Amino acid sequence: MKRLTVLGSTGSIGQSTLDVVAGNRDRFKVVALAAGRNIDILEKQIQAFSPELVAVADEATAAALRSRTKGPDILSGAGGMEQVASYSGSDFVISSIVGSAGLMPTLAAIRAGKTVGLANKEALVVAGGIVRSEAKKHNVKIIPVDSEHSAVFQCLEGQNREDIRRIILTASGGPFFNKKRGDLKNVTAKDALNHPNWSMGKKITIDSATLMNKGLEVIEACWLFDMAPEGVDVLIHPQSIVHSMVEFRDRSLLAQMSVPDMRGPISYALSYPGRISDPIPGLDLDRIETLTFTKPDHESFPCLSYAYDAIRAGGTMPCVLNASNEIAVHAFLDGRIGFSDIPLIIKKTMDRHSVGSASELGEVLEADIWARETAKNYIKELKA
Repeated sequence: MKRLTVLGSTGSIGQSTLDVVAGNRDRFKVVALAAGRNIDILEKQIQAFSPELVAVADEATAAALRSRTKGPDILSGAGGMEQVASYSGSDFVISSIVGSAGLMPTLAAIRAGKTVGLANKEALVVAGGIVRSEAKKHNVKIIPVDSEHSAVFQCLEGQNREDIRRIILTASGGPFFNKKRGDLKNVTAKDALNHPNWSMGKKITIDSATLMNKGLEVIEACWLFDMAPEGVDVLIHPQSIVHSMVEFRDRSLLAQMSVPDMRGPISYALSYPGRISDPIPGLDLDRIETLTFTKPDHESFPCLSYAYDAIRAGGTMPCVLNASNEIAVHAFLDGRIGFSDIPLIIKKTMDRHSVGSASELGEVLEADIWARETAKNYIKELKA
């Protein structure tokens, strides 16, 4: 039986993971959970899965949870998250904490020798070189959980690395597919959160609307599959049936297809190299009228271009891209800036950054702090 830790258990990926586990209790045992401050959901997860160790965002949240439940040890703060991530009783860690906050717990899991199911793309965006180096040092396998990278991972099984010509990541296009820049000036957070195909957390949904999510996935793909940015393309595929493709040097394509349901890639990561029976509904190809693919509109959605710029610049620039995006997205969700201000804040912050090497964790963390403060200052200027 595989013993699991779920980081970000109350988020959409975490909840989907536990849904898969609930249907396969003969194969998986949840031994540790980490979450933020949503103790209503976390309390129910503790009751349902009886973990041995739990961590939450801060001590006040931990105290509130301790008063409501008995059983597991409940830790708090960044240290608690890292203790859960490296828990000796676990074999496999699902890393699904949203944003750069997932970096240190992911590194803790890797350094403890755990197999990692990676749903936290920001860990590779922010510190891809460090994460890969640590994984190699500790002989840790990283299995992608994002639907696109899981698709590529599956397509590459049994293939020769030298035969790969390019990777093609698909994107739904989000709620504003076919919209032009002028159409986006007055969109609200409610508009941007109305994703047509996927049920995700607020931050990721906004990233999908700006196409930044796909940009972050391009950077993640470069690190996961050892590809230059020129070898990773993006196509808008509104149906979200083809999750990604790989083109080989003989110009043949392999694609991975399924209904858009995150339980699919999650179950594949959990059971790899095997598969779980029926974690998602089947795909009725005879009922699908069309599958369409178009090139992304970089002018109306420049965040995707900025991600390519960042990975080409290398060093600390992807970290700055991610940090400024996180600040801008939260400001938009709080109603402090407009939707079209998000790429503006990111671009201004990137333009001001002097790229560092990102070979040491301290450099990355320093760049992250700098980018957040710089982005906040630009937001203040917009409001002035």
